[in-house]
Amino acid sequence: MSQSLDRALTVLDELADGPRNLDQLAERTGVHKSTVLRLLRTLEARRFVQRSGVRQYRLGTSLFELAYRALDERDVRRSAEPAARELNAATGHTVHLASYEDGEVIYIDKYESRHNVRMYSRIGRRAPLHCTAVAKVLLAALPPDERARVAAGLDYPKLTANTITTPRALLAELARVAERGYAVDDAEHEEFIHCVAAPVRGPRGAVLAALSVSVPKVLLDLDGLLELVPVLLAAAGQASVECGWSPPRGEES
Repeated sequence: MSQSLDRALTVLDELADGPRNLDQLAERTGVHKSTVLRLLRTLEARRFVQRSGVRQYRLGTSLFELAYRALDERDVRRSAEPAARELNAATGHTVHLASYEDGEVIYIDKYESRHNVRMYSRIGRRAPLHCTAVAKVLLAALPPDERARVAAGLDYPKLTANTITTPRALLAELARVAERGYAVDDAEHEEFIHCVAAPVRGPRGAVLAALSVSVPKVLLDLDGLLELVPVLLAAAGQASVECGWSPPRGEES
């Protein structure tokens, strides 16, 4: 990789966490401030970076435009949009669409809850692999050898009392998800939120994405959450059909 490109990407990655000044960016990239300033001027000219006050910089509009253009090119996002929107309207709760790429699960679409208590998440954010329902659905769709490899490589930070913390426990959970066709996050990622997710399939039945409903526990207990599973599965099935999937004979609605 070009050294200048690597430094520019490092600058953008640092600015993703919030505004930074020249000294902070020079320290992060490990080069002199004059070198960082040249990078910033180039990025600023292309609107990938903009000044925030006199001495600080932040991400610019071109980066967000590029991100949304890339998201719009995802066939699964466009195809699943009507089903995800209807699921959000039917339940009133937060709906996510997530995909698995290069070992990471990324939220690629989101529809906000109508309730005051909401889940902190955003499009483009990574979902932890060991404790979110969308990640469980996507990992459960991998071949067994790949599942085992991914599970062995995770760190398993314990985020709540219910978080899965070992490869063996995660693999057992993924086997259950693959068998029943949906996943549950029983307050494993956030103490006050639980979630159910189901697969969105493509033409040959391959899992392209995961569709989920996230609900604050103060609004629904676990039994109430599980009552949403049929609605979720119907929405995921609808999204799958729009993505080119043909249900097996006898499963058509």
